[in-house]
Amino acid sequence: MNLSQSELESEIQRLYDKLNKLGWAREDCEEIAPMTLEINHLKQEQNAVILAHSYQTPDIMYGVGDFVGDSYGLSVKATDYPADKIVFCSVYFMGETAKLLNPHKEVLVPGVAGCSLADSITVDQVRALRKMYPQAGVACYVNTYAEIKAESDVCVTSSNVVDVVEAMPQEEIIFIPDKLMGQNLRTMTSKKIITWEGTCIVHEGFDENSVKDIRRRFPDVKILAHPECTPGVVSLVDYAGGTSGMLNYVKRSPAKTFMLVTECGLTDRFKAEFQNKEIVGTCILCPYMKEIKLEDVFKALKNPDPRQYVEIDQDIAHRARASLDKMFELEKLAKRQLATG
Repeated sequence: MNLSQSELESEIQRLYDKLNKLGWAREDCEEIAPMTLEINHLKQEQNAVILAHSYQTPDIMYGVGDFVGDSYGLSVKATDYPADKIVFCSVYFMGETAKLLNPHKEVLVPGVAGCSLADSITVDQVRALRKMYPQAGVACYVNTYAEIKAESDVCVTSSNVVDVVEAMPQEEIIFIPDKLMGQNLRTMTSKKIITWEGTCIVHEGFDENSVKDIRRRFPDVKILAHPECTPGVVSLVDYAGGTSGMLNYVKRSPAKTFMLVTECGLTDRFKAEFQNKEIVGTCILCPYMKEIKLEDVFKALKNPDPRQYVEIDQDIAHRARASLDKMFELEKLAKRQLATG
Protein backbone atom coordinates (compact mmCIF):
# COMPACT_ATOMS: atom_id res chain seq x y z
CA MET A 1 0.00 0.00 0.00
CA ASN A 2 1.41 3.39 -1.00
CA LEU A 3 1.08 5.86 1.86
CA SER A 4 1.49 9.58 1.30
CA GLN A 5 3.64 11.59 3.68
CA SER A 6 0.64 13.62 4.77
CA GLU A 7 -1.28 10.43 5.64
CA LEU A 8 1.65 9.17 7.68
CA GLU A 9 2.10 12.47 9.49
CA SER A 10 -1.58 12.59 10.34
CA GLU A 11 -1.50 9.00 11.64
CA ILE A 12 1.64 9.65 13.70
CA GLN A 13 -0.02 12.66 15.31
CA ARG A 14 -3.23 10.71 15.99
CA LEU A 15 -1.26 7.93 17.68
CA TYR A 16 0.88 10.36 19.65
CA ASP A 17 -2.16 12.23 20.93
CA LYS A 18 -3.42 8.92 22.35
CA LEU A 19 -0.23 7.18 23.41
CA ASN A 20 1.91 9.97 24.84
CA LYS A 21 -0.31 9.76 27.92
CA LEU A 22 1.18 6.31 28.44
CA GLY A 23 4.79 7.39 28.00
CA TRP A 24 5.12 6.66 24.29
CA ALA A 25 7.57 8.91 22.45
CA ARG A 26 6.80 10.34 19.02
CA GLU A 27 9.45 8.01 17.60
CA ASP A 28 7.51 5.02 18.93
CA CYS A 29 4.41 6.25 17.11
CA GLU A 30 6.40 6.78 13.90
CA GLU A 31 7.48 3.14 14.04
CA ILE A 32 3.96 1.68 14.18
CA ALA A 33 2.11 4.30 12.10
CA PRO A 34 2.51 2.57 8.69
CA MET A 35 1.00 -0.63 10.06
CA THR A 36 -1.86 0.96 12.04
CA LEU A 37 -2.72 3.06 8.99
CA GLU A 38 -2.81 0.02 6.73
CA ILE A 39 -4.85 -2.01 9.24
CA ASN A 40 -7.39 0.80 9.52
CA HIS A 41 -7.63 1.05 5.71
CA LEU A 42 -8.13 -2.72 5.41
CA LYS A 43 -10.91 -2.83 7.99
CA GLN A 44 -12.77 -0.07 6.15
CA GLU A 45 -12.39 -1.87 2.81
CA GLN A 46 -13.65 -5.14 4.31
CA ASN A 47 -16.39 -3.61 6.49
CA ALA A 48 -14.68 -5.09 9.54
CA VAL A 49 -14.80 -4.03 13.18
CA ILE A 50 -11.82 -4.52 15.49
CA LEU A 51 -12.64 -5.34 19.10
CA ALA A 52 -9.84 -4.91 21.63
CA HIS A 53 -10.01 -6.36 25.11
CA SER A 54 -8.87 -4.06 27.91
CA TYR A 55 -5.87 -6.34 28.55
CA GLN A 56 -4.41 -5.74 25.09
CA THR A 57 -1.38 -3.52 24.50
CA PRO A 58 -1.93 0.23 23.95
CA ASP A 59 -0.96 0.13 20.26
CA ILE A 60 -3.85 -2.29 19.64
CA MET A 61 -6.37 -0.64 21.97
CA TYR A 62 -5.74 2.92 20.77
CA GLY A 63 -4.10 2.30 17.41
CA VAL A 64 -6.61 0.03 15.66
CA GLY A 65 -9.39 -0.89 18.10
CA ASP A 66 -12.87 0.41 17.27
CA PHE A 67 -14.18 -0.64 20.67
CA VAL A 68 -12.27 -1.41 23.87
CA GLY A 69 -13.82 -3.26 26.79
CA ASP A 70 -14.44 -6.65 28.39
CA SER A 71 -15.06 -9.85 26.48
CA TYR A 72 -18.80 -10.20 26.84
CA GLY A 73 -19.57 -6.49 26.46
CA LEU A 74 -17.57 -6.32 23.25
CA SER A 75 -19.35 -9.38 21.82
CA VAL A 76 -22.71 -7.75 22.52
CA LYS A 77 -21.50 -4.46 21.02
CA ALA A 78 -20.61 -6.29 17.80
CA THR A 79 -24.18 -7.55 17.41
CA ASP A 80 -25.36 -3.96 16.92
CA TYR A 81 -22.46 -2.85 14.74
CA PRO A 82 -23.08 -3.09 10.97
CA ALA A 83 -19.92 -5.01 10.12
CA ASP A 84 -19.52 -8.15 8.03
CA LYS A 85 -16.33 -9.19 9.82
CA ILE A 86 -15.22 -9.14 13.46
CA VAL A 87 -11.54 -9.20 14.38
CA PHE A 88 -11.39 -9.81 18.13
CA CYS A 89 -8.03 -8.96 19.71
CA SER A 90 -8.30 -11.33 22.65
CA VAL A 91 -7.77 -14.90 23.73
CA TYR A 92 -9.56 -17.56 21.68
CA PHE A 93 -12.60 -18.25 23.89
CA MET A 94 -13.59 -14.58 23.59
CA GLY A 95 -13.67 -14.93 19.83
CA GLU A 96 -15.95 -17.93 20.31
CA THR A 97 -18.35 -15.85 22.41
CA ALA A 98 -18.44 -13.22 19.67
CA LYS A 99 -19.21 -15.96 17.13
CA LEU A 100 -22.00 -17.38 19.31
CA LEU A 101 -23.66 -13.96 19.48
CA ASN A 102 -22.89 -13.12 15.84
CA PRO A 103 -23.29 -16.46 14.02
CA HIS A 104 -23.72 -14.92 10.57
CA LYS A 105 -20.61 -12.75 10.77
CA GLU A 106 -17.07 -13.82 10.00
CA VAL A 107 -15.04 -13.83 13.22
CA LEU A 108 -11.25 -13.97 13.47
CA VAL A 109 -8.81 -13.87 16.38
CA PRO A 110 -5.37 -12.45 15.47
CA GLY A 111 -3.54 -14.77 17.87
CA VAL A 112 -4.82 -18.22 18.81
CA ALA A 113 -4.09 -17.66 22.50
CA GLY A 114 -5.22 -19.84 25.39
CA CYS A 115 -6.26 -18.90 28.94
CA SER A 116 -5.41 -20.51 32.27
CA LEU A 117 -9.08 -20.49 33.28
CA ALA A 118 -10.54 -21.73 30.00
CA ASP A 119 -7.83 -24.40 29.72
CA SER A 120 -8.42 -25.70 33.25
CA ILE A 121 -11.49 -27.84 32.54
CA THR A 122 -12.61 -30.32 29.90
CA VAL A 123 -15.98 -31.59 28.70
CA ASP A 124 -15.36 -34.96 30.36
CA GLN A 125 -14.64 -33.24 33.67
CA VAL A 126 -17.90 -31.28 33.49
CA ARG A 127 -19.80 -34.48 32.79
CA ALA A 128 -18.06 -36.18 35.71
CA LEU A 129 -19.10 -33.32 38.02
CA ARG A 130 -22.71 -33.71 36.89
CA LYS A 131 -22.59 -37.40 37.81
CA MET A 132 -21.11 -36.59 41.23
CA TYR A 133 -23.77 -33.94 41.95
CA PRO A 134 -26.86 -35.01 39.95
CA GLN A 135 -29.16 -32.50 41.70
CA ALA A 136 -26.91 -29.51 41.04
CA GLY A 137 -27.21 -26.92 38.31
CA VAL A 138 -24.10 -25.98 36.34
CA ALA A 139 -23.16 -22.32 35.95
CA CYS A 140 -20.10 -21.61 33.84
CA TYR A 141 -18.16 -18.39 33.85
CA VAL A 142 -18.01 -16.68 30.45
CA ASN A 143 -14.25 -17.29 30.50
CA THR A 144 -14.73 -20.79 29.03
CA TYR A 145 -14.68 -22.41 25.62
CA ALA A 146 -17.90 -22.94 23.70
CA GLU A 147 -17.82 -26.69 24.36
CA ILE A 148 -17.91 -26.03 28.13
CA LYS A 149 -20.75 -23.53 27.75
CA ALA A 150 -22.58 -26.24 25.80
CA GLU A 151 -22.34 -28.61 28.79
CA SER A 152 -23.65 -26.00 31.23
CA ASP A 153 -27.14 -24.91 32.24
CA VAL A 154 -26.29 -21.24 32.20
CA CYS A 155 -23.41 -18.90 31.51
CA VAL A 156 -22.54 -15.98 33.82
CA THR A 157 -20.33 -12.90 33.77
CA SER A 158 -18.46 -11.29 36.66
CA SER A 159 -21.14 -8.58 36.83
CA ASN A 160 -24.26 -10.78 36.84
CA VAL A 161 -23.07 -13.98 38.51
CA VAL A 162 -24.83 -13.34 41.83
CA ASP A 163 -28.18 -12.45 40.25
CA VAL A 164 -28.09 -15.38 37.81
CA VAL A 165 -27.06 -17.97 40.40
CA GLU A 166 -29.72 -16.74 42.84
CA ALA A 167 -32.34 -17.07 40.09
CA MET A 168 -31.36 -20.66 39.23
CA PRO A 169 -33.95 -23.21 40.44
CA GLN A 170 -31.38 -25.56 42.01
CA GLU A 171 -30.09 -25.12 45.57
CA GLU A 172 -26.73 -26.68 44.69
CA ILE A 173 -24.69 -24.97 41.98
CA ILE A 174 -21.56 -26.33 40.31
CA PHE A 175 -19.62 -23.17 39.46
CA ILE A 176 -16.91 -23.65 36.84
CA PRO A 177 -14.07 -23.19 36.29
CA ASP A 178 -12.86 -20.38 38.60
CA LYS A 179 -12.21 -21.66 42.13
CA LEU A 180 -11.55 -18.20 43.58
CA MET A 181 -14.59 -16.54 42.03
CA GLY A 182 -16.61 -19.49 43.30
CA GLN A 183 -15.24 -18.98 46.81
CA ASN A 184 -16.16 -15.29 46.63
CA LEU A 185 -19.60 -16.27 45.34
CA ARG A 186 -20.22 -18.36 48.47
CA THR A 187 -20.25 -15.18 50.58
CA MET A 188 -22.80 -13.49 48.29
CA THR A 189 -25.46 -16.15 47.71
CA SER A 190 -27.64 -18.48 49.73
CA LYS A 191 -26.89 -21.37 47.36
CA LYS A 192 -24.43 -24.17 48.03
CA ILE A 193 -21.52 -23.55 45.65
CA ILE A 194 -19.41 -26.45 44.39
CA THR A 195 -16.18 -25.22 42.83
CA TRP A 196 -13.60 -26.49 40.35
CA GLU A 197 -9.84 -25.95 40.62
CA GLY A 198 -9.30 -23.41 37.82
CA THR A 199 -7.67 -20.04 38.50
CA CYS A 200 -6.63 -16.97 36.55
CA ILE A 201 -2.83 -16.80 36.64
CA VAL A 202 -3.03 -13.01 36.78
CA HIS A 203 -5.52 -12.54 39.60
CA GLU A 204 -4.36 -15.39 41.81
CA GLY A 205 -0.96 -13.64 41.88
CA PHE A 206 -2.10 -10.78 44.11
CA ASP A 207 -1.77 -11.17 47.87
CA GLU A 208 -3.30 -9.46 50.89
CA ASN A 209 -0.02 -7.93 52.06
CA SER A 210 0.38 -5.85 48.89
CA VAL A 211 -3.15 -4.48 49.32
CA LYS A 212 -2.55 -3.69 53.01
CA ASP A 213 0.74 -1.99 52.15
CA ILE A 214 -0.90 0.31 49.60
CA ARG A 215 -3.71 1.13 52.07
CA ARG A 216 -1.10 2.02 54.70
CA ARG A 217 0.94 4.20 52.35
CA PHE A 218 -2.06 5.92 50.71
CA PRO A 219 -4.85 6.25 53.31
CA ASP A 220 -7.28 7.90 50.86
CA VAL A 221 -6.81 5.30 48.12
CA LYS A 222 -9.74 3.41 46.63
CA ILE A 223 -8.72 -0.18 45.89
CA LEU A 224 -10.57 -2.14 43.21
CA ALA A 225 -10.13 -5.86 42.56
CA HIS A 226 -11.42 -8.45 40.15
CA PRO A 227 -13.54 -11.24 41.73
CA GLU A 228 -11.06 -13.72 40.24
CA CYS A 229 -8.75 -12.71 43.13
CA THR A 230 -8.61 -14.61 46.42
CA PRO A 231 -11.37 -14.01 48.99
CA GLY A 232 -8.71 -12.54 51.28
CA VAL A 233 -7.86 -9.85 48.74
CA VAL A 234 -11.50 -9.19 47.85
CA SER A 235 -12.37 -8.73 51.55
CA LEU A 236 -9.89 -5.85 51.79
CA VAL A 237 -10.93 -3.75 48.79
CA ASP A 238 -13.49 -1.00 48.23
CA TYR A 239 -15.00 -2.60 45.15
CA ALA A 240 -14.83 -6.01 43.47
CA GLY A 241 -16.02 -6.38 39.88
CA GLY A 242 -15.06 -6.96 36.27
CA THR A 243 -13.07 -4.62 34.05
CA SER A 244 -16.05 -2.50 32.99
CA GLY A 245 -17.29 -2.30 36.57
CA MET A 246 -13.91 -1.04 37.77
CA LEU A 247 -13.73 1.69 35.14
CA ASN A 248 -17.30 2.78 35.88
CA TYR A 249 -16.43 2.97 39.58
CA VAL A 250 -13.42 5.20 38.82
CA LYS A 251 -15.57 7.38 36.55
CA ARG A 252 -18.19 7.96 39.26
CA SER A 253 -15.88 8.23 42.25
CA PRO A 254 -14.73 11.63 43.57
CA ALA A 255 -11.55 9.95 44.84
CA LYS A 256 -8.24 10.91 43.24
CA THR A 257 -6.06 7.89 44.02
CA PHE A 258 -6.75 4.29 43.02
CA MET A 259 -5.16 0.86 42.98
CA LEU A 260 -6.40 -1.64 40.38
CA VAL A 261 -5.82 -5.23 41.44
CA THR A 262 -5.93 -6.68 37.95
CA GLU A 263 -4.08 -7.01 34.63
CA CYS A 264 -1.80 -4.19 33.44
CA GLY A 265 -3.89 -3.39 30.36
CA LEU A 266 -6.58 -1.89 32.57
CA THR A 267 -3.91 0.24 34.22
CA ASP A 268 -3.00 1.54 30.75
CA ARG A 269 -6.65 2.42 30.12
CA PHE A 270 -6.83 4.20 33.47
CA LYS A 271 -3.78 6.33 32.66
CA ALA A 272 -5.07 7.16 29.19
CA GLU A 273 -8.65 7.92 30.15
CA PHE A 274 -8.42 9.41 33.67
CA GLN A 275 -5.52 11.85 33.59
CA ASN A 276 -6.87 13.84 36.52
CA LYS A 277 -6.59 10.77 38.75
CA GLU A 278 -3.58 8.87 40.07
CA ILE A 279 -2.90 5.16 40.07
CA VAL A 280 -0.66 3.48 42.65
CA GLY A 281 0.50 -0.05 43.30
CA THR A 282 1.42 -2.79 40.85
CA CYS A 283 -0.28 -4.81 38.15
CA ILE A 284 0.43 -8.22 36.58
CA LEU A 285 0.76 -8.96 32.85
CA CYS A 286 -1.33 -11.69 31.24
CA PRO A 287 1.05 -13.68 29.02
CA TYR A 288 -1.86 -14.98 26.94
CA MET A 289 -3.35 -11.57 26.15
CA LYS A 290 0.09 -10.15 25.43
CA GLU A 291 0.68 -12.79 22.72
CA ILE A 292 -1.37 -10.72 20.25
CA LYS A 293 0.68 -8.25 18.22
CA LEU A 294 -0.17 -5.62 15.61
CA GLU A 295 1.37 -7.89 12.99
CA ASP A 296 -1.19 -10.58 13.87
CA VAL A 297 -4.05 -8.11 13.39
CA PHE A 298 -2.62 -7.13 10.00
CA LYS A 299 -2.35 -10.78 8.96
CA ALA A 300 -5.94 -11.50 10.03
CA LEU A 301 -7.12 -8.83 7.58
CA LYS A 302 -4.56 -9.16 4.79
CA ASN A 303 -3.87 -12.88 4.57
CA PRO A 304 -5.54 -14.80 7.40
CA ASP A 305 -4.26 -18.14 8.57
CA PRO A 306 -6.99 -20.83 8.78
CA ARG A 307 -6.38 -21.04 12.54
CA GLN A 308 -7.39 -17.40 12.93
CA TYR A 309 -10.96 -18.11 11.85
CA VAL A 310 -13.36 -18.92 14.67
CA GLU A 311 -15.53 -21.88 13.71
CA ILE A 312 -17.80 -23.75 16.13
CA ASP A 313 -19.48 -27.10 15.55
CA GLN A 314 -23.19 -26.49 14.91
CA ASP A 315 -24.43 -28.70 17.76
CA ILE A 316 -21.96 -27.19 20.25
CA ALA A 317 -22.88 -23.68 19.08
CA HIS A 318 -26.60 -24.40 19.53
CA ARG A 319 -26.17 -25.70 23.07
CA ALA A 320 -23.64 -23.04 24.05
CA ARG A 321 -25.93 -20.28 22.79
CA ALA A 322 -28.71 -21.83 24.91
CA SER A 323 -26.58 -21.26 28.04
CA LEU A 324 -26.17 -17.61 27.06
CA ASP A 325 -29.90 -17.27 26.37
CA LYS A 326 -30.59 -18.78 29.80
CA MET A 327 -28.33 -16.14 31.32
CA PHE A 328 -30.42 -13.37 29.72
CA GLU A 329 -33.61 -15.04 30.95
CA LEU A 330 -32.45 -15.47 34.57
CA GLU A 331 -30.93 -11.99 34.69
CA LYS A 332 -34.30 -10.51 33.68
CA LEU A 333 -36.07 -12.72 36.22
CA ALA A 334 -33.74 -11.51 38.98
CA LYS A 335 -34.40 -7.88 38.09
CA ARG A 336 -38.17 -8.45 38.12
CA GLN A 337 -37.96 -10.11 41.51
CA LEU A 338 -35.89 -7.23 42.87
CA ALA A 339 -38.36 -4.68 41.50
CA THR A 340 -41.35 -6.43 43.09
CA GLY A 341 -39.60 -7.05 46.39
